[in-house]
Amino acid sequence: MSNNILVIGSINMDLVVNVERIPKAGDTILGSDVETFAGGKGANQAVAAAKAGGQVSMMGTLGTDAYAKELLLGLKDVGIDTGLVLNEEGSSGIAFITIDAKGENMIVVSSGANRKISKQNLEKIDFESYSYLVLQLEIPLDVVEEALIMAKSKNIKTILNVAPAQKLSQSVIKNIDYLIVNEGEAALLTNKQVSDKNSAKQAAKILVDKGANTVIVTLGADGLIWQSPESNGDLNAHKITVVDTTSAGDCFCGAFAVALSENKDLENSLAFANAAAALATTKKGAQASLPNREEIDKILT
Repeated sequence: MSNNILVIGSINMDLVVNVERIPKAGDTILGSDVETFAGGKGANQAVAAAKAGGQVSMMGTLGTDAYAKELLLGLKDVGIDTGLVLNEEGSSGIAFITIDAKGENMIVVSSGANRKISKQNLEKIDFESYSYLVLQLEIPLDVVEEALIMAKSKNIKTILNVAPAQKLSQSVIKNIDYLIVNEGEAALLTNKQVSDKNSAKQAAKILVDKGANTVIVTLGADGLIWQSPESNGDLNAHKITVVDTTSAGDCFCGAFAVALSENKDLENSLAFANAAAALATTKKGAQASLPNREEIDKILT
């Protein structure tokens, strides 16, 4: 078995506008010119892994619109194997992103072709060619559930980022080796308020009790905590000037998979991912902001 990473997930074009503040219901506010960036949680994680030094393949679904070719080329340009990327008639996925003066964002996703990936498409995958499977939830949940089952049957380590936030059954959670959630996602899965490291640790213990092997709760500027059978702990966030947080979580997941594939232990893998995610907040855009291996190594020295 190789150290290859397989990412199954969404591929979107991000349409980004900057504003002074995030609008409330009923507001009309003025924003900047619209900028376009390649995105989608799946594609972001795949590109993050590739730029961090991983050997990456991706499965996802593009449409037949003008964005599809550009999005595919963006994946190929960073060395991702796109042999499993499919095309379906219609629109590719599009995300509408509003970013305020503090770098915080609000995102609305039109799934487009991403919702057309099916469990039958998974039959195209030679799971034995991969060591790690990375998943998120911008594609149908039944596809994610089946991919987890298929991967576990081949002893592939699974990483699931519960974004966008959705409830998961205990049978699904039991197939997850590394469950990555933010405060809101942890709260949804545990029905407990999560607002700091202490409450995050409590939520992580609940999720481990439900069957997840290792749980990581990312806390933005407050860093992260983890809980595994062997250890638990926390890391502080890097002090850095934030420009755009859009892809920080995706960057974390992709970089984390790379570190694990290089046989780094859990704490060092988390430190690697934590550094990569911090760097991703210093530039605008999703994939455009993702750091390369040299940049990650430099911040860790």
